[in-house]
Amino acid sequence: MKKYIVVTESGSDIPSDLVELYNICVIPMHVILGERSCPDGSIPVTDVYDYYNKNKKIPSTAATNPDEYQKLYQKILSENPDCSIIHISYSSKASSTYQNALIASTGMKNIYHIDSMNVSGGEAAIILKAAKLIENQPDISSEELIEKIELYVKLARASFIPDTLDYLKAGGRVSNASYLGASILHLKPLIEIINGQLVSTKKYRGGMGRIAEKYFNDFIDRCNIDREQVYLLFSLGLEEKIKRFMEKLVTDKGFRKITWVQTGCVISTHSGPGAIGIAGFENECICSE
Repeated sequence: MKKYIVVTESGSDIPSDLVELYNICVIPMHVILGERSCPDGSIPVTDVYDYYNKNKKIPSTAATNPDEYQKLYQKILSENPDCSIIHISYSSKASSTYQNALIASTGMKNIYHIDSMNVSGGEAAIILKAAKLIENQPDISSEELIEKIELYVKLARASFIPDTLDYLKAGGRVSNASYLGASILHLKPLIEIINGQLVSTKKYRGGMGRIAEKYFNDFIDRCNIDREQVYLLFSLGLEEKIKRFMEKLVTDKGFRKITWVQTGCVISTHSGPGAIGIAGFENECICSE
């Protein structure tokens, strides 16, 4: 029986209990606060918020470098000589993680690379699908496993709405004019993951409690999301009553399983506090394992 070990970056934001359950190997990306570079996960998200409040600019982020990947691969293979590594990476359109991982594995055997073309909860959804598939079919061939994971990549859909434009403005993702207009009109941008990139596609008006229902209905109906599983995204600072409201919305829509995904430092540098989001798979029967 072939043993598979799934590897990914911290920017996937997989809940720690599920990382442990499926023995997923998570390697940190980096968050840079001024002169201080920190492995993602080694500092609380509140440090990101504190940095912005103090400096009025967001921390920068950096990909895992090739040397870090190489050391991890060597460690895994030395401890598990007969295993195959399935590396599902943070979107190559949003970070150099995928390319760095390819460089690191040059000359090494039994390492398979898949570009998730997604981030945070969208990437987590793909990885957890793959982990469940491996659990249910441990003798699956490498070729069939990669083919199915690549299908998950094509069917994964994810988006989020930040509660404030301050972090997007500080990061240069919105202009001063757009920021001022949206603030006056109480508009919040919808950020969708399209072809691996974070793209602002439309705007909603009002507070999170008011727009959540409209946003969720639009997403679920337009994408025809499979009702078996949904991932609800949030960044630290979201009110508990809004989280409960989000959960009720998707339960009423007939979703059978809900997994909460809290954004880590990497995505929180863009979303800021109090963001909401959703991820899932388009409804295709061949997506099930």
